[in-house]
Amino acid sequence: AWGNPTITEKLIKKVKAQGFKSIRIPVSYLSKIGAGPNYTIDSKWLDRVQEVVDMCVDNGLYAIINIHGDGYYTVKGSWLLCGESASEQKTIKAKYEKVWEQIAKRFKNYDEHLVFESMNEEFDNTYGNPNPEYYNNINAYNQIFVDAVRKAGGKNNSRYLLIPGWNTDINFTTGDCDSYTMEAKFVIPNDSRIMISVHYYSPWEFCGEEGYDTFYKWGDSVKKFVKPRQSESLVNRQFDKLYNAFIKNGYGVVIGEYGSIDRTSKDKSNTIYRAYFAEYVNYAAHQRNIVTVYWDNGYNGKHGFGLFDRTKCTVTQPEIIKGIINGAKATKAPKAPTE
Repeated sequence: AWGNPTITEKLIKKVKAQGFKSIRIPVSYLSKIGAGPNYTIDSKWLDRVQEVVDMCVDNGLYAIINIHGDGYYTVKGSWLLCGESASEQKTIKAKYEKVWEQIAKRFKNYDEHLVFESMNEEFDNTYGNPNPEYYNNINAYNQIFVDAVRKAGGKNNSRYLLIPGWNTDINFTTGDCDSYTMEAKFVIPNDSRIMISVHYYSPWEFCGEEGYDTFYKWGDSVKKFVKPRQSESLVNRQFDKLYNAFIKNGYGVVIGEYGSIDRTSKDKSNTIYRAYFAEYVNYAAHQRNIVTVYWDNGYNGKHGFGLFDRTKCTVTQPEIIKGIINGAKATKAPKAPTE
């Protein structure tokens, strides 16, 4: 769907060789789910998911699998839609329960090297203050997910489960919002082995917005390119929110996606700043016992997130990978690039 070649174990081994310890595998089910009331998943599709999981765990890596594309209003065939009516929610929740029940049973004998993530960037496709009714639907999905997995038996009884809040947004998940009065609240299921999933692409002008190629540098010292206090200081403020809301209270936190797109077509120095961004994010995260998972979409051209060439199984961004690994090990904040 994203124009990537079929993943092979050779690629997985190449990723591990660079120092990574975990791989997050986005899984969309969409048309692979049959009709109700059983909502049977295509067995060949689950076989392939299992095959990729095995490539990871058999090589000593942790694997995260989720329901990834089924909750986007922008994707044809999406069904896990929190903004649909109350009557439609009954069908959505029944389908969601059946799907996770099947996934959990398929993987019930896998140990802690396999983590389940309930969903990805779930929201109603409108940006701004979350709708309380829709946020409650997300909370309900998370509870259904936890219950379905635990009921599936085997090693699912003790498996770590990863759940997001509204759109995996740090502010809307912690409830610490500068610009909004929160009427909706993230609710953590009553379970002892829960981790919280958030994403970090801030500021978006540097990390993701393709129309902002003038923002090819990152750091509080380069205010010409990034808004004041939107670089290292923002990382620290946001990660402190995660630490205070969750880590201090015994919940693990996984930044399941972060990264910045390639703007070297504008200026070659962009690679230096992308590497520094990755290094600082990892330094700040690991100082707070937060796990990070870089978003590599397999694309290495203009505006790509890729770190590897998936066809050749080679590294394309060694500077960024070095930044990730160094940041995760660092005991002191990395030094910002000099202009």
